[in-house]
Amino acid sequence: MIFQDKLIIAVDFDGTIVEDAYPRIGKPKTFAFETLKRLQSDGHRLILWTYRCGKSLDEAVAFCKDNGITFYAVNCSFPEEVYDPAISRKINADVFIDDRNIGGFYGWGEIYQLLSKNNAPPLTEPKKKGLFSFLKGK
Repeated sequence: MIFQDKLIIAVDFDGTIVEDAYPRIGKPKTFAFETLKRLQSDGHRLILWTYRCGKSLDEAVAFCKDNGITFYAVNCSFPEEVYDPAISRKINADVFIDDRNIGGFYGWGEIYQLLSKNNAPPLTEPKKKGLFSFLKGK
């Protein structure tokens, strides 16, 4: 990953921050809140990016706050953004952390290693490979 000093990081809730138990709130994933706190203290902006809305969203936001995380924005690119159904719900972020990524969820320890300036690999030009080259063993 190419490291930037300050990232905007969109984080899913169910299956990522907590075990998936939707519409209930599952048990926190190992190191989720510790990692999110550390990313915030490193200066990154965290956006809660989730399918939840209404009461279940309010419960998720409160659960995160009770565990020490207050998000920069929730289901939007910035706090003042007003939802408009005529505009795409896609948000602006540098990184999206979700349990449904291709390849699955890495785990919070590995995620921090990938995003941490102190542990970032040296910047090099990535090798050009097709998106599904791993299927061919190339």
